[in-house]
Amino acid sequence: MQQETTADEVAAVHAELVQLARELVAGGREAQGGPSFAQHSVLSFVARNPGCRATDISDAFGVNRSTVSRQLRGCLDSGWVRSEVGPLRAGYPLHLTDQGTAVLASADRRRLDEVRARVDGWSPTEISQFASILRRFRTAQAPTPLAEPFQRDGDDAHA
Repeated sequence: MQQETTADEVAAVHAELVQLARELVAGGREAQGGPSFAQHSVLSFVARNPGCRATDISDAFGVNRSTVSRQLRGCLDSGWVRSEVGPLRAGYPLHLTDQGTAVLASADRRRLDEVRARVDGWSPTEISQFASILRRFRTAQAPTPLAEPFQRDGDDAHA
């Protein structure tokens, strides 16, 4: 028999998720001018989908194209992404530059180091259980359907 969860416990989970999301989004850039959380997500998507367009990123992340364009502009200006010639209506194919590949690898290492530091002292079993609980929470059926089906393929699993 499953125990009933109290409103306070649910509120505590929500508060922790909000705080974690804020830390991830507002988390500092690398000292050498690394990508923000949003830029890291864009770089990761482009790395996994060479030749994608801003509209592909927008669709995968479930955000407006203007939001992606702002992040993409920073990545282009920093020399991390290059856009190729293509039909304007379809958008320009995007690829990581060598610098973008290096910046993404460095950011990934730093983010994994941060996670390692947070679970330092945990047993392998505790780490595995935590990952399982997070996965279970993330993949749980939402109580009400979203306006459009949410595609998780674009989510950045390395962020």
